[in-house]
This record gives sequence, structure tokens and C-alpha cells, in this order.
Amino acid sequence: MTRRLAAILAIDMVGYSRHVEADEAGTIARQKAHRRDLIEPALRAHGGRVVKTTGDGMLVEFASVVDALDAAVGIQRAVAETEAGQPPDRRIQYRAGINLGDIVIDGDDILGDGVNIAARLEGMAEPGGISVTASVFDQVIGKLDLAFDDLGQQQLKNIRKPVRVYRVRLESADSAEPAPGTAAAPARPSIAVLPFQDMSAEKDQEYFADGIAEDIITGLSKHNGFLVIARNSSFTYKGRPVDIKQAGAELGVRYVLEGSVRRGGDRVRITGQLIDAVTGAHVWAERYDRRIDDLFAVQDEITDSIVGVVAPELLGAEMRRARRLDPAGMDAWDCVMRAGWHAWRLTPEDGAQARTFAAQAMALDPGLARARVIHAMCDVWDVLFGRSADPARSLASADAMARQAVDLDPRDAEAQTVLGMVALFLRRFDESGRRLDTALAINPNLAFAHMLGGGYHALSGQAGPARRMLETALRLSPRDPANHWCHAFLGLAAFAEGEDAAAVEAA
Repeated sequence: MTRRLAAILAIDMVGYSRHVEADEAGTIARQKAHRRDLIEPALRAHGGRVVKTTGDGMLVEFASVVDALDAAVGIQRAVAETEAGQPPDRRIQYRAGINLGDIVIDGDDILGDGVNIAARLEGMAEPGGISVTASVFDQVIGKLDLAFDDLGQQQLKNIRKPVRVYRVRLESADSAEPAPGTAAAPARPSIAVLPFQDMSAEKDQEYFADGIAEDIITGLSKHNGFLVIARNSSFTYKGRPVDIKQAGAELGVRYVLEGSVRRGGDRVRITGQLIDAVTGAHVWAERYDRRIDDLFAVQDEITDSIVGVVAPELLGAEMRRARRLDPAGMDAWDCVMRAGWHAWRLTPEDGAQARTFAAQAMALDPGLARARVIHAMCDVWDVLFGRSADPARSLASADAMARQAVDLDPRDAEAQTVLGMVALFLRRFDESGRRLDTALAINPNLAFAHMLGGGYHALSGQAGPARRMLETALRLSPRDPANHWCHAFLGLAAFAEGEDAAAVEAA
């Protein structure tokens, strides 16, 4: 068995099936032109060897990781420029993932974890984007005019150990790192997690406080609904007084999470508060008092609790903010947040409003998966609450919308969750279970996925797994508008076990 160290590039076309369905001949012709005129020349110029191709992607080996990334950046920029004249919903984009690792040589083929990791990275990259491992980042930093966002440790499918992942910013390092006070907040909500303060009398809990903040950054990074500032940026505020509004302006974020750790004897108190850095208003605050029997278990539990609560609180604040905006001036993200606000009110009138704003968001940004997620949810609500004149048609619409969302962004845990919910209604039980498992693999702290997973098990008569998932959902998001379903499913699970009194109490 022959092995060698190599840089592996996996690149794949986004939404290939959708494009082919819309225009088979045109899509194939444009993709061939991309390969002939843009992709293959860039690979040759950088010494890349094409190992294998598929209908919509390829696997490439490089001797130099710098050459691999430089080639990928050149390809993405060239494709974006070439496709700029196409309507937004017809633009062809590619995802790319690069890993530097040990590979196994099998004739002209290559195998092993080094290859598998590159393929998994490609799947989690943004359309038109590039994801790389820490091994790539360490070799290229400072050698190319690029900046990176640290996405933290990611659990990749069929890869035993978590992998640290970075997202390449496809603009120059100078433009990607604005001077303090000039950073512009992105259209989507953004959050910085500041270092937690050690308030202990002995000042000996710094490592624990840092660990809490770092784990929260990693957990929040699994949510596709908002941007999380990398640790290297947010930790520049460590050990000095912080003005939240100033920090928000310097980091270019709307929301800031700060907290503290205080240990005394065998007990620890952890506080956290989420603040709107633009207005200074407190969005959420909580205090956690725990006995320390296992410090790492406490750290994991508190981190999961904070991540599970902060994510919906942040999105809830965004929905309330969008509710106050003039519809005429809203961008795509504002429309999505307004749609979400209406969707969760669960009335027929709000459902219609939610679809209107979701459609407006899709018109403004056809690549926005979350707009389709909300539209699909509203279709399901119509069936669930008995107000659809044609349930089969409503579920078909929900299925189509949810599949489009997953096609646009396979790493969107909410899209996978809603597709799992639709599959459950359509009695595609195996697919429902797979989709919900995928959602929780992407984001283990998504309460909605735990709730639906618990419902799936309750309906299957598996009371034990149902109860565990439903209790997790309630712990992660205690104020969730869907919690009445958690209690209903808990009642069903209790009934399945013959616990009639518990079933009545839960219901």
C-alpha cells in the first residue's frame, strides 16, 4: 500500500439537478464551457491532477497546498465573473473543499481520510465558496492575499474526529479586515462571543471561562441563520473593559454575547447576556448555578444550554426588528425574518403574510434557502390545522420548497428538519428519520429537530428515545413556540408505555 501527503481539492456544482431540470441542454453546455475555459486551465497552471470526475464535480490532487488554494480561488472568481450576466436563479456556482492529508494510492485513484475530508468540506462550503481544514490554513496563511473565518471544530460525516474548518473570504485580506470602527455588519444577523470574565476570588478559572466562550462560538457556528465572528477577533477584547456598542461597531456585528464565571468551593455560577450592540438593549440574560462534580460535564451542559437558547433568542430579536420595518425598504433577509414572525403566529392570515414575505425574499435573493423553509412550514401548518382545501397539493408544495432549500444549502439544519417533517406527513418514515438525523448531525443544538425527532419516535412507539429527545428540546429552548407539541408527544410516549396519568398530565 503506497501513501503520500497531498493537497486534495473537491469541487462540485451547486444545485445541478435543479439547473438540469430547468434547462438541460443549456446547463450541460455552460458547465462544459466552464471546465474547458476556466477550470481545467487553472488546474493545469497550478500543477493539479484530475483524479476523477462526476457529472457535476471533480477530485483533484496537488503537490502544493498553496497551489491548490490559489487554483480554487481563481476558479471561483472566474466563474462568478462569467455567470454575472445570468439571472440570479440561473447562475451556476460551485462549492470547493481543500484538505492537506495522507492519501492512499490505488492505481490512478486516491483513497483514504485525506480524500474523504476534502469531499465533506466541499459539501459544507457556501455556494461560490471554499472551505479548508486547519492543516491547509496553517500552510497558506500569509502566502496568499486572503482572509479566513474560523468555523471551529466540525463533526464531518463518517470522520471519527472533529475537524477544524476555515471559510475562505473571496476578497483581498485588506478589504476583508476593516480598520477598527469601520467594520460593516453583514445583511444577515451577526454575533460576537466575547471572552467570559473570571470573577472568582482566586482568579484561577480563566481556562474554564475561555473554554465556555470557545465552545459557545463553536456551537453557534453550526447555525446557518447568522454569522459568528471567529475567536481570534472576539478574544482581542480579553482582559480589558469593553463598551458593547464600540465592540459591536469594531467587529461589525449587531449582537454581542458576554458572560462571567465565578467559582467558590464546589460550586460555580455562570452568567450570560445577549445584547443588541446597536441599541444597547438586553435581548436575553440567564444565570446558571451548578455543583462541580465533573467540570467538563458542567462545561458541556452549560454550553449546550446557552447555545440552545441564544440562537432562537437572536432570531426572535431579528423577527421583531423586521416587524417594525417599512416593507418597501426591506432587503431579502429582512423579508425572511418578517416571514418567520408571521409563520410562528400560526393563524391563516399570518400564514398568507408569511408566504408573501417569503416570496419577496426569494425574488430578491433566489439563493436564500431559509425563505423556502418558511414557505414549506406554512404549507404544513395549513394541513396540520385543517385549513388546506387540498392537503395533497399543500404537502406537494411543502415537499418541493423544502427540497429546493436543501438543494441550495445541504448544511442548513432547519432545511433538513423541515424536509424531515414533510416526509413524516407524507408517510415516508425512513426518509424522515434520515433527514432528522442529518439535521442533528449538522447542529446538535437545534431544538426543533429534537422535537420532531421525538415526535417521530413517539409515533413509532419508541417511548424511551422519544422522551429523551423531547426533554432535550424543552431544555434547549424552554420558551419555544412549538413546545406545546413537545408536551403532546410526551403524552403520546407515556400513553404508549401504559402511563395514562402521565399522558394526561403531559397533554
